[in-house]
Amino acid sequence: MTLSTLLGSIELGLIFAILSLGLFIAFRILDLPDLTVDGSFVTGLAYSAVWSVAKNPYMGIFMGSMGGMLAGIVTGILHTKLKIHAILAGILTMTGLYSINLFVMGDKPSVFFYGEKTVFTPFEGKFYISGVDIGKLILLFIIVLILTILLRIFLMTQVGLSLRATGDNEAMVRSSSINTDAMKILGFAVCNLIVAFSGAVYAQYNMTATHGMGTGMLVLGLASIIIGETVIGKRGMLRHLFAIVIGAIIYRIMLTIAFGLGLPAIYLKLFSAVIVVVAISIPLIKPTIVRWRKIHAGN
Repeated sequence: MTLSTLLGSIELGLIFAILSLGLFIAFRILDLPDLTVDGSFVTGLAYSAVWSVAKNPYMGIFMGSMGGMLAGIVTGILHTKLKIHAILAGILTMTGLYSINLFVMGDKPSVFFYGEKTVFTPFEGKFYISGVDIGKLILLFIIVLILTILLRIFLMTQVGLSLRATGDNEAMVRSSSINTDAMKILGFAVCNLIVAFSGAVYAQYNMTATHGMGTGMLVLGLASIIIGETVIGKRGMLRHLFAIVIGAIIYRIMLTIAFGLGLPAIYLKLFSAVIVVVAISIPLIKPTIVRWRKIHAGN
């Protein structure tokens, strides 16, 4: 693996670390799987691409993020007010976003804006390692670091603690006069805002937006979360958040190695699913391996 390839994998890992941090809110904090992310990621892509074509990439990032937040609010309302199961609520919102995202993109399956200015433009061509431009890597590192710190601060506020408590024990929190429905809606909104932000950044990184790009984003995010928790651990909120970032980078490097060994692109989703299964299985298999070693060590 060349230095350029490795750095490219890290860049993509940081972008999808943003997505994973968003999914962390629904998956770990609220303990609710949110299938909206497959659609809200494309919402970020769509708005980012359209506004970049209009020469305003920063507005593209903002509008994409707001679009994702609104999608999360819709999912939250469907789940809390209409009493629709969280999984079905996410599927309904994701299905609706399919048409909305296509409308935003002008009924085009893809939008290309090569040569246009992006949020990465001010950083390009200014920082190098061994002749490789690392301007994008630096900006992505700054974004992920700031987002991780902001999430850590938010989750330690009174609202953040209420959100965490809602995921831990909803009945107890409700008895404490905390509006659990509002907490869930907030959680879905924050989750999809961050996911859409990831999509918006990804669009400007590739200078293209494809309508079908969102398929499998949930699995990708889960893979990053579980790999990070398995490798780094999850004691302490800040460590847990950084573990997710590391997990996303490891996941992208694993994909790069797999492609380098000849994995066909059509098997990408299958490969991702297998990684998730293996990562989930490791904590369950580990005690068995430890017992097996003790038994054989005694012999």
